[in-house]
Formats: sequence, structure tokens, C-alpha cells
Amino acid sequence: MSTKDVLKNASTLASYNVLLQVMFRVLTFLLNAFTLRFVSKELIGVVNVRLTLLYSTLVFLSREAFRRACLSGGTDHNWKQVINLLWLTLPLGVLWASLLVCVWLWLLEVPDPNTIPHYGPAVGLFALSALQELLAEPLWVLAQAHMFVRLKVVAESLAMVAKCVLTVVLVVSAPHWGLYIFSAAQLVYTGFLVLCYVVYFLRFLGSEEAKRNAFPLQRMADLLPSRVKGKTVIDWKLARLTWSFFKQSFLKQILTEGERYVMTFLNVLNFGEQGVYDIVNNLGSMVARFIFLPIEESFYVFFAKVLERGQNIRQQKQEDIAIAAEVLECLLKLVLVIGLIITVFGYAYSHLALDIYGGSLLSSGAGPSLLQCYSCYVLLLAINGVTECFVFAAMSKEEVDRYNLVMLALSVSFLILSYVLTWWAGAIGFILANCLNMALRILHSLLYIQRYFLSSQWTPLHGLRPSPLLLLALAVSAVLTSLSEGMFCCDGGWLLRLAHIAVGAGCLLGVLVTILLTESKLVHFVQTQLLPRYGKKQS
Repeated sequence: MSTKDVLKNASTLASYNVLLQVMFRVLTFLLNAFTLRFVSKELIGVVNVRLTLLYSTLVFLSREAFRRACLSGGTDHNWKQVINLLWLTLPLGVLWASLLVCVWLWLLEVPDPNTIPHYGPAVGLFALSALQELLAEPLWVLAQAHMFVRLKVVAESLAMVAKCVLTVVLVVSAPHWGLYIFSAAQLVYTGFLVLCYVVYFLRFLGSEEAKRNAFPLQRMADLLPSRVKGKTVIDWKLARLTWSFFKQSFLKQILTEGERYVMTFLNVLNFGEQGVYDIVNNLGSMVARFIFLPIEESFYVFFAKVLERGQNIRQQKQEDIAIAAEVLECLLKLVLVIGLIITVFGYAYSHLALDIYGGSLLSSGAGPSLLQCYSCYVLLLAINGVTECFVFAAMSKEEVDRYNLVMLALSVSFLILSYVLTWWAGAIGFILANCLNMALRILHSLLYIQRYFLSSQWTPLHGLRPSPLLLLALAVSAVLTSLSEGMFCCDGGWLLRLAHIAVGAGCLLGVLVTILLTESKLVHFVQTQLLPRYGKKQS
């Protein structure tokens, strides 16, 4: 597969993933708004912070390193060795589940059973759902490596819809079930994921399409662990790379879910406060998650296939390097512009958004300030996603190992900062700590990228320089929307609220027109890569 074909498929994957994440976040958004009217904020805190943290920690530590290692180098692997390696995620998951369940049940504060019953069984069921999801890991990696761009969308869409429907039905008909409702919904979600992947490969393996594309496996039995003739059971080079990524993923998980770990293990907020913070956090991160994360995941696949890990830039194909540099520059410009828009408009519309979404429960107290701070954090989140996406694809094993030390220092500093700043500023301290750590991670990645391209003619970091006219349009919008918030929002009724929304819509239109006029290269990249039009069917 040529570099341009890889870029085309990665762009398609990013587009589908964006649509998928939009649907996920909209459904979750509506589901949270609905359940807030039937269950307590304490229950929301236990589910969205405590139990979700158990699930995300278990699956991340069990599979993330395997995913990054096995997707490096594209499809140029002995796939039977890769399949054998990927099945190690399941016993590893069992070990992590045994450890984490003991911690969640016996070392952490247990909720009051009169207020939040069934905590113990819920911990076991959430751990079981994570193990159930790991059953599909070999199939997921195969699908990603061979660019089955629609499979992930369909599987996760069906799973999410099933989860939401079951949650709504049980919340309305049996609210007294409490944590059993969300445990059952989580099991249904992971069960649907596994089922969709199994059904797809049952139909695909051995088909004419598989033979036409020279797919490396022919039967479902090939997806199970087996001996490899003339070779070791697993690819030890990939295994060593997996170990390097595993050490890194452990630290990255602390950085990614750091505030939840602090809330869970240090008890700086009660369950009710955790529930409010989590709702505000999900609302603030919605755009970041359904736009930036899919772009990061999809273009990591692109960079990992195009770049030769650990090789000097002069020793690689210059055509590939040129495409990679141009894509990196456009991606940086894209996420920077989106991040600036979110920061400017998010600051002025945080109070209104929370008031509409959750009423006084969210719009009073620290809620609006939390969302305003998160709007600024999104800008850093956007830039870091793309820079680390490139860096992780280009680093050699030795550089990955050295970066683990950097991640260790960042993880320790983040935990200390989170505790200190939360003690000083309440829940806002979590966001401030995230901002500081994210800025340090961005600085490290920018220095690496600068060194990587130093001996070449390409300067992809120019993507972080928006046009002066665009900066002026954003500054004017920030002033006008802030004045509008002071005049119209949010206690004067819906007419004044609509006036505030109209001011924001006018400012946003002006910013978008400015982008079209001043950022022609970025607009062309979005039109040709992120919004591709295909005449033929993609599988």
C-alpha cells in the first residue's frame, strides 16, 4: 500500500471516527441529562468516577501497549505471531482485574449501602465487562491495521445504542436497582462489541473480498493462539516494544485519568461533588473527545506506517517524509484553530450551557468556573494530541524507554499538583494541574519534532502560527461575547438568552469566514483528507 493510499485510508478512518465519537458523546450527553432527573448525583459520582475508573484502568493497562506495538509497521508482520502476542491481553487482564477488584473493594472508601446499594457486585460486574471486551482485541487490531474503517463505527454504534436503551428502560422502570442498572448496561455494551467483531470476521474470512485483498488469515481458527512453523510463538521484537509501551502506558494512564485517581484514592471530594465535577468535565471535554481523539488515533496509524521508527530522517524515503511533514503541519493548524475557537466561545457560554443542561444543580456554585477553565484546557489538549501522535510513531525503542522517565516525572508532579491545587482551589485545581502537565508534555514533543526535522527542509511547526487576521477576529469575538454575557445572561429569561446566543452565532460566523479567507491550505487539507468523497465502497 503506497503512502498516499495509507494517508487516504487514515483520513477516512479519522472522518468515520469523528462521526462515531459525535454520536457517542451526544448519546452520553442526553443520557446524563436524562438520568440526572431519576438518580442522585452521588450515584452518578460512583458510576462515572469510581466504577468507570476501574473499567478504563483495567482495559488500558491490559491492551494499550499491545495496540501501539502491533500497529507499528502497518501490515508487515507475521500475523500468527501477532495474534499469539495479542491473546496475552486476556491473562494480563485477569491479573489486573484480580488486583484492582481487591483494591476497589477493600482499600477504598465504600459508599453508604443505604444511599448507594450493591457496590460490591457492581465492582465485579464492571471488571467482568472489561475482560469481556478484551476477547475482541486480536480482531480490533486486525481491523485497524487493515483499515476496515466501517467496522469500528458499526460495532461501537450498535453497542452504544444498546447500552443507552437498556439504561433508560431500567432507570425508568426499576430505579431502585441502583448500580445494577449501570453494571448491566456496561456488560451489554462490551458484549455487543465482541459480537459485532466476531460476526464480521465470520463473514469476511475466506470470502472473495479477503482473497482479493490477500488477507493474511483464512479461517476463524487462525484467530486463536497457535504454533508458527519455523518461527517462535511470538515476535520477540514486538514483545520488547510492547514492554516499552507498557511502562509508558502505565504512566500515561495516570496522566489521563489523574484527577479521578486523586478523587478516588485521596477523598478530596465527596461522591456528590465528584458527580457534579464529572458531569461538567464530560460536557467540557465533549468536543475534545469526539474531534481530537479520533484524529489522534487515526493519524497515529498513518505516521506509524509512513515513518521508519528510530531511523534518521535522511535515511528514509524523502517523499514519505514530505507527506508526513505536510500532514503534521496541517493537523497542528487544524487543532490549534479549533482549540482557539473552543477557548474563546466556551468561556462566554459556559454559564448558559450548564443552566440549560442541568439547571441550578450545575449552573450554581463552581460549575461555570469549572467549564470556563476547561475551555482553556481544551486548547492544550488539542495540540498535545497531535504532537504526541507524531512523536510516539517516530521514536525508537530506546527513545520510548527514555521518555518513560519523563512520563514518570510528569506523573509524580501531576499527582502532587492535583492534591495541592485541589486543596487550594477546590475542583478547579484538577484542571489547573492538567494544564501545567499538558504544557510540559507539549514542550517536550515540540522539542523532539524540531530536532527530528532540523536537518531537513521541512518546518511542520509552522502549523502553530495562525494568521494575524484570524487572531484579530478571535480577540474581537472574545470581547463581544463577554460583553454579551454580562448584559444578557442568564437570569433575564429566554429572550435575553437567545440574544446572547445570536451574538455568539454572529461572531462564530465571522471567525469561520476569516478562516476560509486566510487559511486556504488548511481548508484544502480538510476538504481533501478529513472530508473525502469516495465513489467506491470502503470496507
